[in-house]
Amino acid sequence: MYKSSLFFSLLFGLTLLSSSLSANPPSHEAWDALLKKYVSATGKVNYKGIKADKTKLEDYLKTLSSDAPEASWSKPEQMAYWINAYNAFTVKLIVDNYPLASINKLHGGKPWDHKWIKIGGKTYSLNNIENDILRPQFKDARIHFAVNCAAKSCPPLLNTAWTASNLNANLDAQAKKFINNTAFNKLSTKKVEVSKIFEWYAEDFGKIIDFINKYATTKVSTKAKVSYVEYDWALNE
Repeated sequence: MYKSSLFFSLLFGLTLLSSSLSANPPSHEAWDALLKKYVSATGKVNYKGIKADKTKLEDYLKTLSSDAPEASWSKPEQMAYWINAYNAFTVKLIVDNYPLASINKLHGGKPWDHKWIKIGGKTYSLNNIENDILRPQFKDARIHFAVNCAAKSCPPLLNTAWTASNLNANLDAQAKKFINNTAFNKLSTKKVEVSKIFEWYAEDFGKIIDFINKYATTKVSTKAKVSYVEYDWALNE
């Protein structure tokens, strides 16, 4: 009877240990180091440099693939994971095909629909991550300033990895920097020319002028004329 109780106690303890180990989110330090080394403060990416240092990127992606988000993680931990995953796998897609003029040259012009990303035994496309996970699960329009599509007109790639602790502050900072950057948006009181992102994902932003005014240094009239800037799909290097 004693041996039986001891066996089940040990088994229970091992189960708890295994559960606690698997519940921890992976470290994003390796990705952070790559970003700091190869991405400028303005979001320009040195793909040539990353390609020469590809083993570190591959090792990080293997970590992401084996440590999928779990329900026990906090919402910020899950959100940071998926943003990093989207960005890191996008960089891999470019690096694997570099030199490259535009991400649009890949997979018949539909690289976001291509399913190739292995995470936790499932296979995802970039669109799956953005439109089936990030947008519906977290319902935060600022996500659009965090994920990077490797194009010049895309909100710049942050040269720091996303973590639960820096998530909210960086989402606000990225939104503010993008909205007030005249390379992407031109704002005046009566007229705005804004990124196509605000048109493509209008349902996420709600009233566009109201959203813009949360972050804009130039306050825009709610009656301002809105037009959309053509997207530049050239590589963000």
